[in-house]
Amino acid sequence: MKYLASAGAMIAASSFTSPAFADNDPLTFIIVTGQRDAGMTDQIESEKEIVSTPDAASLAARAPGAALIDNGGLSGQVQYRGLFGERILVRVDGQRFASGGPNLMDPPLHYAPMALVDRIELDRGVSPVRKGPGLGGGVNAILKQVDFGDDPDLSPEVDLTAGYRSVDDSYLLGGIAGLSNDKIKFGVIASYEKGDDYEFPGGTVASSSFERLTYGAVAGVKLDDGSLTVSYRRQETDPTGNPPFPMDIQYFNTDFLALAYEGRLSDNLYLEVDVGHVAVRHLMDNFSLRPAPANPIRRRATFADSDSSTASLALRIGKPLQHIRIGADIELIDKDVRITNPANANFFLATLNNVSGSRIGGFVEGRVAFGPIDVEIGARFDHHQMDAAAPLLGSAVPMGPRNLAAGFAAADRSWSDDTVDVIARFWSEMADITPRLTLARKTRVAGAVERFSWLPTGASGGLADGNIYVGNLDLQSEKAWIAEIGFDYAAGGFYARPTLFYRRVDDYIQGVAFDDTPGIINSPVEMVAAMNGDPTPLQFANVDAELYGVDMDFGWNITGPLHLDGSASYVRAKRRDIDDNLYRIAPPNARLALSWRQGSWRIGAEVQGFAKQNKVSLTNSEQASKGYLLTSLFGHIQLMPTLSLDASVENLFDKNYVEHLAGYNRVSGSDVAVGARLPGGRRSAFIRLRWTGF
Repeated sequence: MKYLASAGAMIAASSFTSPAFADNDPLTFIIVTGQRDAGMTDQIESEKEIVSTPDAASLAARAPGAALIDNGGLSGQVQYRGLFGERILVRVDGQRFASGGPNLMDPPLHYAPMALVDRIELDRGVSPVRKGPGLGGGVNAILKQVDFGDDPDLSPEVDLTAGYRSVDDSYLLGGIAGLSNDKIKFGVIASYEKGDDYEFPGGTVASSSFERLTYGAVAGVKLDDGSLTVSYRRQETDPTGNPPFPMDIQYFNTDFLALAYEGRLSDNLYLEVDVGHVAVRHLMDNFSLRPAPANPIRRRATFADSDSSTASLALRIGKPLQHIRIGADIELIDKDVRITNPANANFFLATLNNVSGSRIGGFVEGRVAFGPIDVEIGARFDHHQMDAAAPLLGSAVPMGPRNLAAGFAAADRSWSDDTVDVIARFWSEMADITPRLTLARKTRVAGAVERFSWLPTGASGGLADGNIYVGNLDLQSEKAWIAEIGFDYAAGGFYARPTLFYRRVDDYIQGVAFDDTPGIINSPVEMVAAMNGDPTPLQFANVDAELYGVDMDFGWNITGPLHLDGSASYVRAKRRDIDDNLYRIAPPNARLALSWRQGSWRIGAEVQGFAKQNKVSLTNSEQASKGYLLTSLFGHIQLMPTLSLDASVENLFDKNYVEHLAGYNRVSGSDVAVGARLPGGRRSAFIRLRWTGF
C-alpha cells in the first residue's frame, strides 16, 4: 500500500561521506561506487535513510529515475526509467531467481526485509553484460553479513534493528549475529515483521495487513588468496494482503541456498564462481483476508511453485582498471500453477503445468583506456528454451475451459530463441566534471505467464490493471536500443548528476485487445473471460514502444552544517505502433530535503512532489491521476557509539492529496477495482533503533 512514497521519509541528509566526491563532502545520500567508473553503480545505504515501509522496493525507489510500483505491503516492484517487473534485473545478494506467483506477488525484493538490508546497489542506466540479461537497469539488495576479521582471535559481531510505525501498528525486529577471525566466519540472520490494516482518513484499507519471518545462517573460510562462502536462508510470508490483485497471499515458503567462491589465481587472474538454488511454495486465495464471494462456486485457492537453479563462472584477466573478463552462466527454472475451489475437490485447473525453462549464456567484457577516455565494452549471447506440459483439469471444470485446454494441449508448446546483448560505455574524468555516454542493445524473452497462459485469468505478471489476460505462444523477444548521455559534476560544495536517456523497444510485450471486435463475445476465449468477469480480455502481443526522459540528483553544502539534497525524474513512455501510452508510468516527480547536521545528530525536512499523470494507457483502461505532495520531518541521533535512533513524522498536512495508481477498493471474486483514490494523507510516526554491538 502506499505506505507510500512518503514512507520513504528519509534521512536524505544523514549520509556521512560520499566516495564519489571529496572525503569531507557529506552531501549526497546516495553513495556512488567507483569514481573511475563514472558512477556506474549507486549504493543506497539503509542505515543512512529512514524508510518506514517493510518493502525494500521503497528504498530502491529513492534513486533518481526510480519509482515504486506498490502492489501490497510486501509486493512492491521497482520501476526504473519506465521499466518494471521482469524487465528489470533484480537480485538479492547477487542471486537471481524466478517469482513463485503468476502475478509477481513475490518480486525479488519481497525477499529482502528492511531489517536485514545493508544497501541497495543500482546499476545506472543498463546493467553490465556480466550480470546477466535484462532490458533495463539492475537492482541488487545486499543483506547484512558477518565479515572476516583482521586477526586470528575470534570476535563477535552483532547488528540489530527494531522499529515501529503508527499508521498500521506495524513493528519489525531483526539483524545478524556471528563470530569471525581472519580465516573463518559464521553468522545467523533473522527478522520478523507484522502489521495490521493500513489506515487513512476515510477509513481502513482492508486486507492490507502483513506478516513475514526470515531466518538463516552463513559460513565462510579463507583459502589462500580466495574465500569460500555458503549460506542458507528461509522466508515464511504468512497471510498478507494484496488489494490491487484479485487474491491475497496466504503463504510464501521459500528456501535460498548459495555457494560462492572468489579469489586470485595469479597476479593477473581473478576467478568468481557462484552456485544457487531457490525453491518457492505459494498459496493465494480470494476469501481468507477479504470478504468471500457470496457464491461458494466462485471461491478460489491457487497453489504455485517455482524452482530456480543457477550457476556462473567468470575469469578476469588483468588489473581492475584494465582487463578482459570472460564468463558463462546457466539458469534452470520450473513452474507450476494450479487453481482450485476449496469447496469442490473435483474442480482444479493446472494453468501452468510443469513449465520448464533454461538459459545458457556466455559473455566477454573488456575495459581499456584510450588517452583520457575510459571505455568498457561487453557482449553476451544466450540460448533460451521453454516448454509446458498439457493442462490438467478436474471433472467439475465446465466445457468452455476444457475446450481451451484441449486446444492448448494440441499446440506446439516448445519454444527456443537466441539473444544477443551489447553494451559500450565511455567516460572521461576532467577535473570537476566527468562526461559519460552509454550505447546498448538489450533483450528480454517472454515469461511463462505471457507465453503459456491458455486460460483467461487476472494473472498478468504483476501489472495489477484489473484486466483478464491470455498468453501467446508466438511472442518474439523484446529488443531495446538504448542511448544515454550525461555528466557528473562536483565542485565548491555542489554536485549534480543529470542524465538524458532514450530507449527504442522493438517487439515490446503488451496486452492488446484479443480480437478486432472487443466487447462482442464471438470466440471461446471471450466466452470464458466473460465467465471470469471480463468480456474484453487482453492477449499478450508484440508491439513497438519508446521511452525517453531525464533524471538527476544534486546537492549543495549551503553553509556549515546546513545541506540541501534533491532529485528529479521525468520519463515519457508510449507506443510507436498506435497512439497510446505505456501502462503505469511514474509521473514527473522531484524531492528536496533540507537538513542540519551537527556532530552526532541530524534533523531535516523533506518535500516530495508528484505531477499529474494524464498520459495513461487506454489499452489497459488506466485512469489519470492528480498531482500531490508528500511531506515529512526526520531526525537521527547517535546515542552512543554502538546505538542510534532514527525517527520520522510523515504526511504532516492532511490536505495533501494522495492518489494511488493501483486500487484499494475491496474486491470480491474476479471483480477488481483500479484507480481508487485515497484523499488526504494519514499522519504516521516511525521510529527505528539500531545497535551494532562489539
